[in-house]
Amino acid sequence: MHKELIEFTESLVKNLVKEPDMVSVQEFSSDDEGIMLEIIVHESDMGAVIGKSGKMASAIRTLIQAYAYTHELKKIKINIDSF
Repeated sequence: MHKELIEFTESLVKNLVKEPDMVSVQEFSSDDEGIMLEIIVHESDMGAVIGKSGKMASAIRTLIQAYAYTHELKKIKINIDSF
C-alpha cells in the first residue's frame, strides 16, 4: 500500500471540492502490475473534479502521475467516481 500517494491524492482532491469529508481514495492492484487509484467524491462535487471538458480530471491525473514518477512508483491508473 502506498500511504503517501493516497494522502497526496486526498489532499489534492479535498482542496477542490465543497464537501471534503466525503472524499475517499482507495488503492487496488491492477492487472498489469500497476496501481489503480479510485477517487470517490460526493455527487454534487463531480463537476468540480471533472471540470469543463474533463480538463480538471486530466490535470489531477497528471499531478498524481508526476508524484508517482518522482517517487519511483509503478504505473498509475486513476478512476474518478461519485456516490
